Amino acid sequence: MTAAELRARLSHPGFLASLPPTSSDDGVAPHQGAIKPAAVLVPLILYSEAPAVLLTRRAAHLNNHAGQVSFPGGRIEPGETPEQAALRESEEEIGLDPRLARLAGRMPSHRTGTGYEITPILGMIEPGFTLTPDPAEVALAFEFPLAILLDPDAPRRERKEWKGRMREYWVWPHGEHFIWGATATILVNLARGLREA
Repeated sequence: MTAAELRARLSHPGFLASLPPTSSDDGVAPHQGAIKPAAVLVPLILYSEAPAVLLTRRAAHLNNHAGQVSFPGGRIEPGETPEQAALRESEEEIGLDPRLARLAGRMPSHRTGTGYEITPILGMIEPGFTLTPDPAEVALAFEFPLAILLDPDAPRRERKEWKGRMREYWVWPHGEHFIWGATATILVNLARGLREA
């Protein structure tokens, strides 16, 4: 899919409405307690012939989800919209200028076993930008080719026992990084929508 095709699909008024809800049924016990609202930016880099998704790997010293692959994002502060939170967190974590992301809308929210209700915000970014990851939060930023995302055979389901329960979750192939959890599920949902649009 070219950048022009990707722009056209994301700009279609029915695209976001066509995305199915994401499933949180991965074997994790439902979170007990208050739900914490969060937002992430799903940045699509518009290389003309080979667009890509921008991902991050969280710093290894963090208390939560250390070393995991994620989208830039975090908690929604009081008074913020999900869009504002996603752009603010992206600037704080990887130094992405908020003016560079052309927002295409909200994907269906995803609830995690740790009690977060994540709103993914689709953003289109022209190539040629510079990032400055904050080492306190992000080990590195890297790109995941859209061509792999659009391959229906690329993601696989894996199972693992965790805290006495069998978990089943999506994993995306990558030579260096383990892409799973909420990030993988959001990518699966985006891929299905793009293939079917």
